[in-house]
Amino acid sequence: MNATPLSPDDPVELGGFTLLGRIGHGGMGQVYLGESAAGESVAVKVIKPTVVDSETRQRFAQEIEVLKTIWGPRVAAFVKADTESEQPWLATEYVEGPDLRRLLDTRGVLSPLAAASLGATLAEALAGVHSQGLLHRDLKPANILLGPNGPKIIDFGLAVFAESSASLTAPNMVMGTPACMSPEQANGEKPLTAPVDVYALGAVLLFMSTGHYPYQADHVQVLFSHIVNPEKAPDLSGAPEELVGLLSSMLRYAQHDRPTMDEVVTQCVAVIKAHGATVAQARRQLASLAKVAYESPEPSHVPAPAPPPTDAEAFSEVPTLLSPNPAAMAPTVPLPQPSAAPAHPPGYTPTVAVTTPEAAPQPTPAPHPRPRRSAAALRIAAQLRETYASTAPF
Repeated sequence: MNATPLSPDDPVELGGFTLLGRIGHGGMGQVYLGESAAGESVAVKVIKPTVVDSETRQRFAQEIEVLKTIWGPRVAAFVKADTESEQPWLATEYVEGPDLRRLLDTRGVLSPLAAASLGATLAEALAGVHSQGLLHRDLKPANILLGPNGPKIIDFGLAVFAESSASLTAPNMVMGTPACMSPEQANGEKPLTAPVDVYALGAVLLFMSTGHYPYQADHVQVLFSHIVNPEKAPDLSGAPEELVGLLSSMLRYAQHDRPTMDEVVTQCVAVIKAHGATVAQARRQLASLAKVAYESPEPSHVPAPAPPPTDAEAFSEVPTLLSPNPAAMAPTVPLPQPSAAPAHPPGYTPTVAVTTPEAAPQPTPAPHPRPRRSAAALRIAAQLRETYASTAPF
């Protein structure tokens, strides 16, 4: 993830982590790059003071409990958290790489081989999540980071235990991201089961292969009406021929007609082998794309802002809370346009806080060496110094 500096109102330390800069934001809070005293990089999610209430704390505590439960190489690991702080925060493993939305904006759609590798890797990871009795419920390009070792899933803020009808959401209300939402989730059905994540993964793979989602509309109410209409087929235009069958099955209206995650893995591996590659070769090719999308800007050049989203994309990845029944909705009104910044916008300001133990008195005391900074922090520090030097008014 690229970085932007801390603002004057941002904290500089939380829970023993020095905050170096901003790496993401959302409706509920800000995400920072943090560093431990020993130089370990973490992502620190902080809830905005304006949205901190008892329900928000309860949701945040639920996300933390979910993260403590989940394990696996494709899930950003839990590190530390404090739900009782004035500003609740959560520290997780830092993944150095772009989210899938930024990858597509930077590099374009994936090849069928790379898309199949992405599908196999994520399906295997989600099968592991499901085996632990959990659902993600909000899988989307912005919640998948492509690091140097492949993709990792983040943001389990809407995750729930499978087969559970308990929810913090009000009755007849829907929470999630419309563009990747399954019909049963859009209809407000409870309890949700594993096929909800199968559908969302299909929507992600379609987006990464074509640049568009299964359904598109200029208004969220119209989008929901498309999703819950069993007669309206998803738009698979532009999908590679070898992936059409898989995508079509993952995006079926009836959840019992969708493949399992294990079946998705099998079909993706078949596509990889049909291209004459091994699974390992395909995964290496996919991981190499992260470096292309994460190239450092030339010195003294500030990266150009991302183009504004189209009307159809304006709300496609915005988490939504609304009545699932299109007929009962308020008159159609366009949702506000989000910022042109990517889902995980750039942001770090290097700030060093080093404490060393007192040494015994010596005639000629040697200075204590500073702890080694992480490679990510050093590179970000250099980028920010160059950017500041090029834009300073003096």
